[in-house]
Amino acid sequence: MTKTLQKTVQKTVQLSCLALALSTIGAAALAQNYAVGYGPNPVLPAPEKTLLPTVNVAPAEGWPQGGKPVAAAGLAVTAYASGLTHPRWIYVLPNGDVLVAETNTPPPEEKAPSGGIKGAVMKFEMKKAGAAVASPNRITLLRGIGADGMAASKTTFLEGINSPFGMALVGNELYIAAADAVLRFPYQTGETSISAKPVKVMDLPAGINHHWTKNIVASPDGKRLYVSVGSNSNVGENGMDKEDGRAAIWELNRASGKSRVFASGLRNPVGMSFNPFNGVLWTSVNERDELGNDLVPDYMTSVKEGAFYGWPYSYYGQHVDTRITPPRPDLVAKAIAPDYALGAHTASLGLAFYDGTLFPAFKNGALVGQHGSWNRKPAAGYKMVFVPFAGGKPSGPPQDVLTGFLSPQGHAWGRPVGVAVDKAGAILLADDVGNVIWRVTPAVK
Repeated sequence: MTKTLQKTVQKTVQLSCLALALSTIGAAALAQNYAVGYGPNPVLPAPEKTLLPTVNVAPAEGWPQGGKPVAAAGLAVTAYASGLTHPRWIYVLPNGDVLVAETNTPPPEEKAPSGGIKGAVMKFEMKKAGAAVASPNRITLLRGIGADGMAASKTTFLEGINSPFGMALVGNELYIAAADAVLRFPYQTGETSISAKPVKVMDLPAGINHHWTKNIVASPDGKRLYVSVGSNSNVGENGMDKEDGRAAIWELNRASGKSRVFASGLRNPVGMSFNPFNGVLWTSVNERDELGNDLVPDYMTSVKEGAFYGWPYSYYGQHVDTRITPPRPDLVAKAIAPDYALGAHTASLGLAFYDGTLFPAFKNGALVGQHGSWNRKPAAGYKMVFVPFAGGKPSGPPQDVLTGFLSPQGHAWGRPVGVAVDKAGAILLADDVGNVIWRVTPAVK
């Protein structure tokens, strides 16, 4: 080997080592920027088991006169619609009309066998949190923007549905995920109401309604529908016979009407959105409670066909939950870890990829509505965050978009739920305690 070649090789090795060292330092620095329970590789503490769960409910108060969330620097927020009744989910139609599901828990078809004192306490606390409102069973249509920034018109679009939640339009067919079924309605562009009777497309697991929200999204080609169904318990305490078909995302073939479980072991998948970068389905999932302040992180993940994500036998991959008997080591061995932790007990519900043009820095990243904790001290969530993506994967810590939903006294002025991007590229957020749809735009300089 000549001296020149030897020096070249040595320099190349030195540069490679330097690059490796810098990448390692960079990765470590990036990891340090993640709060506890967030990011692609969250550090999980040991479980903390107590006789009674931590209860720290933020009493529902609603916004004071003139009150609104705090927008991040460079952003502005206005009320797009107010005076709604428990608005939970948002869907933007191709013509720009905005559908809002005003909805809540349906009456249970059967009582949970594990009710008792604990169940009574939980019911009381949920009422305090504003979750005991009778379901309006209504979808409202918002159209246009007035001079004050609010919707120019608000009309009743559909009513009488059993706790409607998810909405998806394919061609001239509008699909609604109710608490117990997927329904199909005819739709013509520009309609402000639908009076036609629905066609039941698919029965959905109902019953105790521990998790009642059923979401629905259409594949980019419109050939398939994906329906999320939460579990009927925290960790199987109502019996696994009550979990048949639950804690899963279902796939429905529109042409054949046939359905199947697409992915399972997802305790409560709520938000669903297709990543515009690569067309992959993602979901936001609320994980289990009563294992401590920092267990188990809620998360968002790409949804892999046939995958099992652990619930109830394990969490975050193959961390065994010993509360569920009999154990299922065969299933735990198959459990895969999700892609990105969103903080324990944050109740990360809303999920929407940003595909507009108003916020170039948000392009292809994910917006998450965090409804907020009820069993963590201190409280967590109660905000909307943005998670940057690169190459179809999360690429950094979450960034606050809207905060200030809790009063200085710890009362809930609002609670974020569904997230959507309107036709102009503004961000919409449903607030089911403030009874408002918030609209986020760039701040005027």
